Amino acid sequence: MSSALRLTGVGVGPGDPELLTARAVRVLKEAGRVFAPTMAPDVEGRAEWIVARALPGLVMERLAINLDPAAREAAYREAAGQVATALDEVGDVAFVTLGDPNVYSTFGYLARGVSSLRPGVVVETVPGIMAFQDLAARSGTVVLEGAERLVLVSAAGGPDVLDAALDDPEAAIVVYKGGRHLPAMAQRLAAAGRAEGAVVGELLGLPGERFGALTAQTREAGYLATVIVPPKGRRQ
Repeated sequence: MSSALRLTGVGVGPGDPELLTARAVRVLKEAGRVFAPTMAPDVEGRAEWIVARALPGLVMERLAINLDPAAREAAYREAAGQVATALDEVGDVAFVTLGDPNVYSTFGYLARGVSSLRPGVVVETVPGIMAFQDLAARSGTVVLEGAERLVLVSAAGGPDVLDAALDDPEAAIVVYKGGRHLPAMAQRLAAAGRAEGAVVGELLGLPGERFGALTAQTREAGYLATVIVPPKGRRQ
């Protein structure tokens, strides 16, 4: 039996507890300790909310990660230290994260920090359903067909990220982290002739969820809103 320390990032999906995979359930039940990210120790994070409803009774420990640029590096360093200590105690630790742990996730930063503190740690991931997949299912949007391409971008820095993606009419575009830029994105899509079929969703599977067409009338949304723009000219 291997004595190697093991850290597993577990994707728990975008919000609906029913989208937690069977593999994720098994790994969480078998882990020595389970950590869930939060902005503050007294706040239940979204990943924790999902797991608590899918696996009532599972003990999770909150790992505070301040994403403010000025505090983020120190926060990850402290979080990595907590996880490294837990690994020394139990040998097998899981970290739950929204969506998939390998796509725009806090897990990659955490895993690098833990690996620097415990060079022999084995890092694994359990894939999770992503928000754009859930949005596509809820809105009846076919994301890709045939030889079409997918461009996945983050609009955390602003709506300009859309410009290069719009140059390829056969590419479907998925935009993450752009909730406050939705009106500006709607304008860009309309100007490029790509507004037809574009959809937006936020808090999918969580209290307050909403989804629908992205139009000039769409108001701003939360940071984790998701946008899907189908390829140009394809029938939906």
